[in-house]
Amino acid sequence: MSVHALASPLLTTLFCFFFSFYFVLASDTTLSNGGGYKSSSSLASTTTNTTSLSNQLSIDFYSKSCPNLEQLVGSVTSQRFKEAPVTGPATIRLFFHDCFVEGCDASVLIEAKPRARRLPEKSAEDNRNLAVEAFDVVKKAKGAVEAKCPGVVSCADILAVAARDFVHLAGGPYYQVKKGRRDGKISRATRVKPNLPRANSTVADLLTLFASKGLTQRDLVALSGAHTIGFSHCDQFLPRLYNYANTQKPDPRIDPRLLKALRMSCPARGGNADVVAPFDVKTPFEFDHAYYGNLEGGLGLLETDQGLYADGRTKGVVVEMGRDKEGFFKAFVEGMERMGSIGVKTGRKGEVRRDCSRHVKVKGVKVS
Repeated sequence: MSVHALASPLLTTLFCFFFSFYFVLASDTTLSNGGGYKSSSSLASTTTNTTSLSNQLSIDFYSKSCPNLEQLVGSVTSQRFKEAPVTGPATIRLFFHDCFVEGCDASVLIEAKPRARRLPEKSAEDNRNLAVEAFDVVKKAKGAVEAKCPGVVSCADILAVAARDFVHLAGGPYYQVKKGRRDGKISRATRVKPNLPRANSTVADLLTLFASKGLTQRDLVALSGAHTIGFSHCDQFLPRLYNYANTQKPDPRIDPRLLKALRMSCPARGGNADVVAPFDVKTPFEFDHAYYGNLEGGLGLLETDQGLYADGRTKGVVVEMGRDKEGFFKAFVEGMERMGSIGVKTGRKGEVRRDCSRHVKVKGVKVS
């Protein structure tokens, strides 16, 4: 990994973690050899019927109106992946945040208007740390598509294709993306918090939330596998390091070596708010199934990660996917297709934005 491959602020904060981590493990090879990992070849919405919504989408939706769509988006995503691989997990996360609030309709991309009474999703507290690289790559991809197919392809479809591209570019499965989503006409910050998981959500909370979106227990475990790449800021897991469940002690499930490394990078007080740690301490830039083996070894970063192995309802699926890379890939693709069908808008229920950050202006019609 070259220095140029990472944006400089992230490079600095990542170095802080990796230096701490490998300093702690310098004389201990247990973790690097597997740590128990065995490789192998009140919710705001009601339950969503993703199957029926998926049937409204099709792989060849733009076959006549924009036949080179995937190549146009792909040229942008591949270049950004070379320049800044952190764009990959950031875009996948952006897709998740979009789909779970209002459905997969690019409502998360809308920017606040000056002096607006209602703030859009992007301004919600839970979305303020969404990486700018993700918004930027969608904007660039939209520009490339608009230059060839003006006013045809929705921002929602571009985000879905870009997320798939980054999964594949990082070593994950390639899959066909169904298209035909319209961009949403509503984006409200108040709808974000009830529809996204918290870093300390219980498995019961997660199962309830995912079920409300038409997703299964298996989808929860498979889609959590997206944490095989990507990073999280210290504030998302700090309680696990110092005051788990108000005990004034760390979460006993954390591997002691990981705990020591994380504490070196993330002090209880006065730390650098920009410091991040990888979800997958082994292969943070490679889309593989090591994430699940990490959970078996107490190396989950967030409480929601480690909880999947601790809870009997999901533990078996974690173990299964940790042993079977291809099985994980298959389940992940199925989960992404179902998630990509949540709350989609088609026809007049949505719009096709020229600028992904702004609603289409229609005379006599208000959007919010």
